[in-house]
Amino acid sequence: MDKNILFECPEILREFLFYMETILGRSPKTVQGYYIELRTFFRYIKSVKELNRVPQSLQELEEISIQDLTKELVCGVTLNDIYGFLHFCMDVLGNNTASRSRKIASIRGLYKYLTTRTNYMEEDPTKNLDMPSQRQSIPKFLTLAQSLVLLAHVQDSSPATTARDYCMITLMLNCGMRVSELVGINLEDIRDNTLKLLGKGNKERIVFLNEACMTALEQYLKFRKTPDTGTDRTALFLSKQNRRMTARRVEQIVQKYLKASGLDGQGISPHKLRHTAATLMYQHGGVDIRALKEILGHANIGTTEIYTHITDRMIEDAANRSPLSEVKRRPTQQELLLEELEKEKQQKDKEKEAAAEE
Repeated sequence: MDKNILFECPEILREFLFYMETILGRSPKTVQGYYIELRTFFRYIKSVKELNRVPQSLQELEEISIQDLTKELVCGVTLNDIYGFLHFCMDVLGNNTASRSRKIASIRGLYKYLTTRTNYMEEDPTKNLDMPSQRQSIPKFLTLAQSLVLLAHVQDSSPATTARDYCMITLMLNCGMRVSELVGINLEDIRDNTLKLLGKGNKERIVFLNEACMTALEQYLKFRKTPDTGTDRTALFLSKQNRRMTARRVEQIVQKYLKASGLDGQGISPHKLRHTAATLMYQHGGVDIRALKEILGHANIGTTEIYTHITDRMIEDAANRSPLSEVKRRPTQQELLLEELEKEKQQKDKEKEAAAEE
C-alpha cells in the first residue's frame, strides 16, 4: 500500500484497505482508487456531522482532514447520509453517473467488510442502495481503414523507436489489452505464440499472438537492449532511458501517431484501441462473444455484450443519416378531408359513450 495512504488514513479504513490488498488480492492501483473515493465520502460526512455544514466547493472539501476519523462516525452512517453525499457529488462536484457509481462501489465494499468481516456493525446501510442507471453508449473505436492508416504512420527517426512503437500499437490493436497490461509485460511472459497478461484484480490470462504480433515482436526484440541492472531488466517495453515504459508515456506515443495520421481530436486514446480490437474481432473476424470475453479478460459477459450491439446501432445511425430520412409523402386534399371526417366521427362516438354512462 502507498506510504502516503498509510500516513493519512484512519485506522478503520486502513484495516479495510489491507484486507482488500492482502486477502482479496486487489492491485495497489485499485486499493488507492478505493481510498480516494472513501476519503471524499468521509470528508463530506465529517463536515456535515461534526462541522454542521455542507461543503460548497471541491477546494473546501479538500481542506478537511480525516486522519482523526472515529469508528463511531464511520459506523454511524445511514442510507440518508449516503443519499445526501451522492446529491452533493452531483450538485457541487459535478460528478457524472459513472463517477457516482464508483463512489457507491467503494462505500458498499467498506460497509460489506464492516458487517460481514468484523463485529463493528450489524446492519449494512448500503444494502438497499441502488446504482444510478447509466446510459449505455457505444465505445469509441477506429474503423478497419483507420487502424491501417494509424499503423502506416508509425514512423520515428530512430529505427529502434519505430520498431518498439509499432509493436506496442500492433499488440493493442490485435490483442485488445489494457495499457496497464501492455506496460506490465515481461520477457518471460512470452512463450511461443502466447502471451501472459496480468489484468484487473491481479487476474492472469493468456492471449494468443497472431502473425502480425509475432513479426512485430521479432523486429522489436532485435533492437531491445537489456538494462545492466535494476528491476526493469525483464520488462518487454523499455524507454530510451532503458526503463519500463509507463502508461502515461504510451498515451503520449499513441497521441503522437494519431496526430500524424490525422485521427486526433476524435476522443481516441490507448484504451480506445482496446475497444477497436474488440470491435474489429467481432465485426470482421466473427469472434464468438464468449471467446471475446476471455480475450478481453472481462469478469462478466455482460461487459462484453456492448460489442454485439455496436453493429446494429451503427446500421440504425447510418439509416438516420440518409439525406432522404426526413422526406415524407404529402397527403392529398382528399386524404386530409377524409382524415378530418374520421376524427369528427370518433369524437361523436366518444360523446355518445359518455352520455350513455351518465
